Formats: sequence, C-alpha cells, structure tokens
Amino acid sequence: MRYEKLLELIKIGEGYTIEFKERLNDSIAKHICAFANSSGGKIILGIKDSTNEIKGFKLTNYTKSQIQNYARNLEPALLIEIEQVGKLTVIYVPEGKEKPYFVGGKCYLRQGANSQRLTREEIRAFFQKTNLIRFDRKLNNKFSFKRDFNTDAFSRFVKSANIDKSLSRKHILINLNLLQDNKLTNAGVLFFANSIKKFFLNSVITAVLYQGYERVDVLDREDFELDFISNLEGVIKFLSRNLRIRSVIKGLKRQDIPEIPPEVLRELVLNAMVHRDYFSEGRIMIEIFKDRVEISNPGGLLFDKKLLGKKSLTRNPLLADLTYRIGLVEKIGSGINRVKKVLGETVLFEDEEDSFRVVIKREKGNEAIRMVSSDKSSEKSSEKSSEKVITLMKKNPEITIKNLAENLNLTQRAIEKIISNLKSQGRLRRVGPKKGGRWEVIEK
Repeated sequence: MRYEKLLELIKIGEGYTIEFKERLNDSIAKHICAFANSSGGKIILGIKDSTNEIKGFKLTNYTKSQIQNYARNLEPALLIEIEQVGKLTVIYVPEGKEKPYFVGGKCYLRQGANSQRLTREEIRAFFQKTNLIRFDRKLNNKFSFKRDFNTDAFSRFVKSANIDKSLSRKHILINLNLLQDNKLTNAGVLFFANSIKKFFLNSVITAVLYQGYERVDVLDREDFELDFISNLEGVIKFLSRNLRIRSVIKGLKRQDIPEIPPEVLRELVLNAMVHRDYFSEGRIMIEIFKDRVEISNPGGLLFDKKLLGKKSLTRNPLLADLTYRIGLVEKIGSGINRVKKVLGETVLFEDEEDSFRVVIKREKGNEAIRMVSSDKSSEKSSEKSSEKVITLMKKNPEITIKNLAENLNLTQRAIEKIISNLKSQGRLRRVGPKKGGRWEVIEK
C-alpha cells in the first residue's frame, strides 16, 4: 500500500475493519482474533486512536516476529501480512476460513469499532443463526449509481461522520467497505438509495396510529421507504406528532415535556433498523395504541435475553458501523441500558425466535392527541399546512418536495398528499417535467 493511500484511509477513521494503535501491546492479539472472526481488517500501528494523530511506528525484525506470534498462537493459527508503510506499520488480517478463532481461550468478534469478547457457546450460536452470510455485505447487482444514488444522503453522511470532503466518493465507499467491483453493498443501498423499496420491499418501515387498544380503527398510517437516515427521522416525526405532550410551568416559563423522550424513541427505532433480519420477509412495525407503543422487527436476539444491555451482537455489522460513525450511537450495546434507565418498568422486551418487540406502556389518559380526519382541529391544521405550501411555492416556483418538507417540518409523503389535494381543488398545477419543472399557483 502506498503511504498516500494509507493517509487517506486514516482520514476515514476507525471502524468495523480498521483499528488504530499507537504502540504494540498484547491487545493486538484480541483485535487479530476479532477481525478473523468477522470480515477481516487492518490494524495500523503508530496512530493515537483518540485523536488520529500520527506518531509513527518502526517495524523491526523483533516486533514483526512478535506480531506473527500473536497470529500463530490463535486457535486455530492464522496467517497474516505485515508491512512498513512510510512512518506506519500495517497488519493485514484476513477473514478466517476456520471460524471461530480463539486467543488464550477467549473468543472475540468485531462489533462496530470495538472488539468484543464472547463465550464459546455465544460465538457458535451466532455463526449458526447468521449462517455465515451477512445481508449488509452482499453486493447488489440491481443498483445503478446513475439512477439510484442519493447524493444528498451521501453528502449528509460525509459531513456527519467528519470525513474529509476532498476524498472521492469511490475512495470513501471502498474504505467504508460499501463498494467492491464497482458494486454497492446492501448496506450502501440502504443508506444511499433514493428509495430502498425498489430493492427491498421488506425494508419499508410502517408506522400506524390506532384509535383504541386493538389493531382495528386506523387514525393515521405512513410507510417510510427513502434512505436509512430519512426513514429514521420520518418515523421519529410520526411518533412525536402522535404522542402526548404535557406542559408544566417552571418559574415564569412553560416547558413542554414529551410523553416518551425523543432520544429514547430514536434509540429503539434505530436498534430495530440496525439489528433486524433483512433476509426475513417481515418489516419493522411502529404501532401506537391507546395504552402502549410497540416497536417490532423481524429477527430475534442472537444471544440470551438475560444478557440484553450487557452484550451486543448484530447481524448487520456494516450498518452498525455506519450509524456509529455519524454519532447515532455512543457505544455499541449501550443504548438499551439508557432506555431502561429512563423508562424503568414501563418498558418490556419480548424476544422470540424470529422477532423482537419493545412495548412501552402509556399512562392512563395518554391517548393520542390527534383526531380523526373529520375533526375540525385536524381540518384547520391541514388547511394551515396547505396555505404554507402555497406561500412557499409563490416565493420559489421551483422548490422541491424535499425542501418543502424540511421547511414545514413534515414528511415528504405528507407534502405529496397536500399537493395532491391542492391539485384536485384546482389551486395548483405542475408545469414542465418532474425534474426541472415548476409549480404554478392558480389564483381564484
């Protein structure tokens, strides 16, 4: 590897297949073991991992022999490559062909940017349940960069992950393990496709508000089928607008307190999206009842439920790595404990062989504050939104649905419904093509 290429790789930062170490120590052995049990990776010596500052590491015959001994002492032994690249040393660890691997009787697996210790039974159960096939690592032959790639979603990701903007798209995708042979992996498709529904019907997230305690009378429903982050944000908006907010007076100021904290909802929805079984035909369901909120996803836990909050294994390590890089999770596996701390006994976790469900109990009287569509308050709210759309279109006839949604803090689907209603009322028409056209407000 050329030193310039290595420096560009370092700019991407630590992750699922990259580990930084300032100096050589015994912890190298566990990282070699974890990479061998996962998808392989590179350990770069001579970098301060807390700051990515290059300190340098000189490879000698002695240190080279020491590193090779770490790999030979794995059970079973593993062949690795070691190279001096400029001021740094790179250890290339291949994905093992004889999994699981152990070091000193202990087994490690790569989870995001961490090497996590597992028991022998846990690792065996994990490989058995995942069948050694990773959905998120599979190359997607149907995806076209020209037709399907969402450049806005990619730009937002690069900014959130603090990745150097001067790096090429191809370089970033390759080093995030999302591109191989000019084909995007399924993880890349989920994050950067214009619409994931085109590729995976089961990846659409459905959110529903019911009038009572059963799945009978639907007051509101929305399907989320855009890119990964847009879907996450859309679901949180749906939950926020359909859950109660109570007001309290502190001093001279009024403070609005959500029934369920948004950060808790985000953590639980994100867990469902990252850890679900994408090979299953089922989809993630977000359901609001009069007495509870249920968040369910296909695919049960990969470990004993007793270890929930203490252990974290995921079917989709690339998805976990991408969410970690943009700060959606502080540390892999820590979110459940935060949820338990906030919600206490009002949250229940139900694990079955092929599904996982979180149930949040709602206090009596916390029924959804949204009314059925015939309610006058709902009609007024809809009229208000319509007038705001008209105002924005008058100011900028070329405004996009996406920009309208961002300006009004609504989902794109909600904007599309408003536009459809305005067209049917004869108040709006589209002039020109879908791309490059403009809106024409019809004054009456």
